[in-house]
Amino acid sequence: MKPFDARLLRHARAARGVLVLGAALGLLRTLAILGWSWCLAQAITTAVLPVLGGAGGGAGRIGEGAASAAAVPGLVAGALLALCVRSAAAWGMDVVAARGAVRVKSQLRAAALDALDARSPLREQTGGDARPSSDAELTTLLGRGLDALDGYFSGYLPQLILSVVATPVLVSAVLLADPVSGVTVLLVFPVIPVFMVLIGLATQAVQERQWAQLQRLSASFLDAVEGLATLKIFGRERRQSARIARETEEYRGRTMRVLRVTFLSGFVLDLAGTFSIALVAVTVGTRLVDGAFPLGIGLFVLLLLPEVFVPIRQLGAAFHASTEGLAASERMFAVIEGDGAGAAGGAGAAVGTRAAAGEAAGASRGAEAAAAAPPAAPGTPVIAFDRVVVERGSRIVAGPMTFSVGAGEFVALAGPSGAGKSSLLAALLGFVVPVAGTAALAGGLAWSGQRPGLLQGSVAENVALGCARPDPGRIRRALDTAGLPELDAARTLGAAGAGLSGGQAQRVATARALYRAWTRDTAALVLDEPSSALDAEAEAVLCRALRAEARSGRAVLVVSHRPALLASAERVVRVDVAAGAVA
Repeated sequence: MKPFDARLLRHARAARGVLVLGAALGLLRTLAILGWSWCLAQAITTAVLPVLGGAGGGAGRIGEGAASAAAVPGLVAGALLALCVRSAAAWGMDVVAARGAVRVKSQLRAAALDALDARSPLREQTGGDARPSSDAELTTLLGRGLDALDGYFSGYLPQLILSVVATPVLVSAVLLADPVSGVTVLLVFPVIPVFMVLIGLATQAVQERQWAQLQRLSASFLDAVEGLATLKIFGRERRQSARIARETEEYRGRTMRVLRVTFLSGFVLDLAGTFSIALVAVTVGTRLVDGAFPLGIGLFVLLLLPEVFVPIRQLGAAFHASTEGLAASERMFAVIEGDGAGAAGGAGAAVGTRAAAGEAAGASRGAEAAAAAPPAAPGTPVIAFDRVVVERGSRIVAGPMTFSVGAGEFVALAGPSGAGKSSLLAALLGFVVPVAGTAALAGGLAWSGQRPGLLQGSVAENVALGCARPDPGRIRRALDTAGLPELDAARTLGAAGAGLSGGQAQRVATARALYRAWTRDTAALVLDEPSSALDAEAEAVLCRALRAEARSGRAVLVVSHRPALLASAERVVRVDVAAGAVA
């Protein structure tokens, strides 16, 4: 957990403005503090010198450099003006930080969503660093996690700016006014940063555990809500309630540990700062009593001393208040930069949401950008695999595989589970990069994955997903062709397509792929296990539709285990775990 992460400047440009304006206002505030301390010290000196020893100001150097009585009104006015400037600058820093936090959160959220949108939907199925991450964890990260940056920007960042800008200026002013006090400050000042580092390490550990517990709590709650109907049927809802209660209690305990460390650290930092100020004040007071030091300079130094230590002390306190935001930002940057290991508190950065959205889109990245290609001559290879080898982690999961699908051809890809059929399609779609060989596609592609990937909304909106101007007639035709003539296109579905049976959801996904193929006039149609949840009658309708697509000149490639669909294909490419593809 870094005090300041440079990636913030790279992924949120608004943070640069916060730093620049904050530094300028911090410098103005520092100069106002110097002016206020000097004017106030001189005014007090002029007022008390007659009391100490008449107009001469007492013994020794006490009255050295004192202003005349006529200058007191001007000094008081100057002190008041400096105080107003200081207050305005502090207010300006708060405004800049608060508004900057809103813009930075918006930019980080947009960058994270763009990164999730660009990520392979098969990422969650990979091993190694891309360990599974639930939707609840990502929702917590994009919601509560980013909102925690408010404390970072409104509390921590202004103090960090002041520590960088104000502290050197104020220490230099003390050093120039009184070298003895300045050297003492330089000697005792490092004690506070050392305490901050030690306490920060302890805070980081407890904050990381608290954040991980919050994500587990969110995931548990979402799982319980999603499976509430099933839990009620089997009478297991009370066990889930007890589990959530345990998770909540653990989160409460971890939160109290964070607060305990925060309060103790604040006490330690205040104690260290107080001792440091007292040490310098004692040396100044001793010399003033001896008459070996001008009263005006002594008061100036004493007024500056708290200001020297205030930024670093408040920085430590603000750091603990912003640790949740810092912990969340670490995972946010991991999501943006594609580091699966850190995206969700050790749970990985894979994106189930993206998987659903990717399959819902029904097309590869290449297909999204591809323009409609002219119809290929019958038999011309549209999909071609040439010695393709796919790895997941360090293990080969598919290949070497070589086969092609020509225009107007209906080919089925069959084989045992784990032979690499879906991995082969992932290489064609661009979701994974083959370690050897090439997967080529001539023209656009419409695709439907194993999961329907339906979204909340009407059936028509799911079928025409991604289309700026849906064609109601074509939507109806796609549903009829997929075997859903009775399904109302205006019917509203719940979250994740709730309201349809598994077979209906699968056919809506097929209708979406058909709609995309017709709308974009794609050269190929690729379906992954499109009939796994269908009965024999519905599967026969699907087989007729796929044969019709092939007769229209489109290359059709289907992954399936179902005998009826394999029998309907013109050619079956069988994939063996060891031997690759055999036509």
